[in-house]
Amino acid sequence: MNYQPPYSITSNILNLVAEIGELLGRLSVLEKLQEQQKSRLLLRRINRIRTIQGSLAIEGNTLSEDQITAILEGKPVIAPPREVQEARNAIKAYEQFSNWQATDKKDLLKAHQILMLGLIDDAGQYRNRGVGVMKGDQVIHMAPPADRVSKLLSDLFTWLKTSEEHALISSSVFHYEFEFIHPFSDGNGRMGRLWQTLILSQWKPIFKHIPVESMVFANQADYYKAINQSTEQTDSAPFIEFMLNRILEACNSGFENASDQLSDQVNDHVRDQVNKPIKALLNILINQTAMTSSDLMKQLGLKHRPTFRKNYLNPALQKNWIEMTQPDKPQSPTQKYRLTELGKKLLQ
Repeated sequence: MNYQPPYSITSNILNLVAEIGELLGRLSVLEKLQEQQKSRLLLRRINRIRTIQGSLAIEGNTLSEDQITAILEGKPVIAPPREVQEARNAIKAYEQFSNWQATDKKDLLKAHQILMLGLIDDAGQYRNRGVGVMKGDQVIHMAPPADRVSKLLSDLFTWLKTSEEHALISSSVFHYEFEFIHPFSDGNGRMGRLWQTLILSQWKPIFKHIPVESMVFANQADYYKAINQSTEQTDSAPFIEFMLNRILEACNSGFENASDQLSDQVNDHVRDQVNKPIKALLNILINQTAMTSSDLMKQLGLKHRPTFRKNYLNPALQKNWIEMTQPDKPQSPTQKYRLTELGKKLLQ
């Protein structure tokens, strides 16, 4: 019989999956609206740095986001050499991200080799000895014997490849089972988080740019607590719920950042429009109670009335940046124009 990891689906898990799915739909819409924006690429870069910093920090790495940014840009950083190497490896691993298949064990070994290069002697190889997870002097988890690692991982990958479970759930189950097996002598935590992100990104590419790891780091104690609870219960439901909550938080944060960014882009677009001939019109009116169209043309140095109306007056009226003093008599010979509150705000 095929291996079946022990987990149960709670109502809370189903609700979280639904919430995340709805939020991802809204995020995807924002992504499409931002497609050609340079600021979108900058936000993705920032999120990648947050992902790397968060995942390494869980393992005790003290580098800040600024230091990881400097390493990414090839600048020298004053920090413990091992921590700098960890950051360089993580950056390289995420650069290779799109080349791996989440269901391929060989790619897992390639990823581990990159992630742990220069940090351990057996990078890219399964451990050949017993390991345990320590909390101080106490062993809180004794991993399966080394001679079972290959078989256990093969079973897990086969399950992942054939599972019809929702990706949000299957990725969390895989993550927990991976940590339980602890297949490497070191780097299991960062590999488990990396692989869950890979599984999710091959379901929805947007997960390449959602820093779930930073949310895990912010809840580090609960991360280990969820692993321990799942082990005690022989049911990974507590860990699934924990990870889905962190994914929801990361999606919410991503949505807020993307919304703010889009709002800034819209405002920039509006300001660009104001920076054309209309700005000259608005600047004339800023210190005036109201002015006739003839006086405005004189101030602008214009003599051709159709040009004035087409390029200056009508666009400003349509955008509600200026208004008529006699809106009920638009053709009145005594008609004047003044700034609206919106027009004043735009100039400010």
